[in-house]
Amino acid sequence: MAEEMWTSKPYSYEEFLSFDRLKRAVMSRVLDRAEAMMGEEFPLSPERVNALIAEEWHRAKIAVRSSPAAREAFRKYLEGTVSNHLDSLMKTDKEELGAMGVAEKSL
Repeated sequence: MAEEMWTSKPYSYEEFLSFDRLKRAVMSRVLDRAEAMMGEEFPLSPERVNALIAEEWHRAKIAVRSSPAAREAFRKYLEGTVSNHLDSLMKTDKEELGAMGVAEKSL
């Protein structure tokens, strides 16, 4: 019964700023959920505890992925990755493309 009444509170942006904050947030939610369950199921089996951890970690990852800050950070990561990849391709194909009129710098 207690498990059915328990709901995880939403994650806040501040909880995603670092791994230690994220760990504390997930730990707090897992402990709250375990305590709610212990009225009917005590002690909790290691398998049950592991399942609680896995479920809450999954919720945390979904929350991180859906945050605007995560999307912005990933876009910056992509910009760097794509830029580096294009620099490598341009270096490889510079002579060929230059012979076809591609200038070193735009006017």
